[in-house]
Amino acid sequence: MIDQGDRAPAVTVTASDGTSVDLSSPGRPLVLWFYPKDDTSGCTREAQDFTALAGEFERAGVKVVGVSRDPMKSHEKFIGKYGLSVPLASDEDGRISEAFGTWVQKSMYGRKYMGMDRSTFLIGPDREVLRAWRKVKVPGHAQEVLEAARSVALA
Repeated sequence: MIDQGDRAPAVTVTASDGTSVDLSSPGRPLVLWFYPKDDTSGCTREAQDFTALAGEFERAGVKVVGVSRDPMKSHEKFIGKYGLSVPLASDEDGRISEAFGTWVQKSMYGRKYMGMDRSTFLIGPDREVLRAWRKVKVPGHAQEVLEAARSVALA
C-alpha cells in the first residue's frame, strides 16, 4: 500500500484528454484521485468538485487525473453528461489501482467483495508521494487537496 513518503509506482496513465502521464517522471506535481464508479452519486460529486477547482489546480501548476476501473467509453459519457473538465483515466486491467493499493476487499451487508477504495495521492515531480488520503469522504475533499497542492507548489 502506497503512503506518504513512498515513491509512486512507475506506471503510465493515459487520460481522457489524450495526455499520457508517466509516473516514472511526472515533471510537475500531480493529483491522482481514485474513485469507484462513473455516474454514481459520490463519484459524480467528487468529479464535479475537482472540475470546479480545475483552474485553481492549473494555476498552482498541478495536474489532476481521476482514475477508476470503468472503460474509457464510460468515462467519455460521464464527462459529457456532467461537463467535467478534469481528465479521467481507465484502469480496466487494474494495474494502477493494484500498484497504489486502492483495490481492496470491502464488505456490505455481510458480503465481501473487491472494490475501489476512494483515495487521493499528491505526487511530487520526483515521484515522492507528498500526501495520501485514504477512505475519502467527498464533501470538502477537493478543496483540501487543492490547499495541500498549493503548499507544495509554493515550496
